[in-house]
Amino acid sequence: MASNLDRPDQAAWLKGGEAHCNIAPEAPNHPRRVALLGAPGVGKGTQASLLARRFGLCHLATGAVFRDAINVSECDQTPTMLLALEHMQAGALVPDEIMLNLIVERSRCLRCKGGFVLDGFPRTAKQAEALEKILTHQDVRLEAVLKYELPDDALILRLSGRRTCPACRAVFHLSNRAPQKPDHCDECGTRLEQREDDRPQSVWVRLQNYQRTSEPLDVFYRQKGILLSINAEGSAEEVFERTLQALQKRQT
Repeated sequence: MASNLDRPDQAAWLKGGEAHCNIAPEAPNHPRRVALLGAPGVGKGTQASLLARRFGLCHLATGAVFRDAINVSECDQTPTMLLALEHMQAGALVPDEIMLNLIVERSRCLRCKGGFVLDGFPRTAKQAEALEKILTHQDVRLEAVLKYELPDDALILRLSGRRTCPACRAVFHLSNRAPQKPDHCDECGTRLEQREDDRPQSVWVRLQNYQRTSEPLDVFYRQKGILLSINAEGSAEEVFERTLQALQKRQT
């Protein structure tokens, strides 16, 4: 298992272009390459981090690319990232074409010898088809696509209780991970906020949008025989144990 000091700084993924990570991960005999699917709030990011730590994978999160881009100067952003930010700042979804171009800019990360866990992409069947072409061009393939599942009422409860630190981006939950001082970040003391899209009505709209696009995506990977459904109820550790069991069954 890779330690914190052994993990790459993800410069190649966050910045794209000719950027390189500070440390190249060790190359196992059979590097794992997996993608995670699931509705907003289902816990994909947490499971991706756990998988990355367990197997020494690069955690390729599209959300991290966007968060990093907001904090760097325009001269350090690629034209594709500038276009993506324009849509985000207008409150619009980033179109498929722009998302795909972001992945192409970072395609070297997909052939990373240490393997990867792809978090936040693909989100539509069209993106999945394009990703397969990109991976084929890189001479790699996905080992599995992990689909995390929770009932809608549980997802609404999870997201509506989430609070985020606007300064350091730490995330808390009113029932599952409450801050030590109410409404304040444990890490830096900043007052916590509830994101607009974490309010119950916004969550419901997000779930409806997700459900419209998820079924064709599920069908795409189910037909390829690599879609693994994971029950996302319970603690992160319990869900992770189910994830490991599903991957083990996939190998046998």
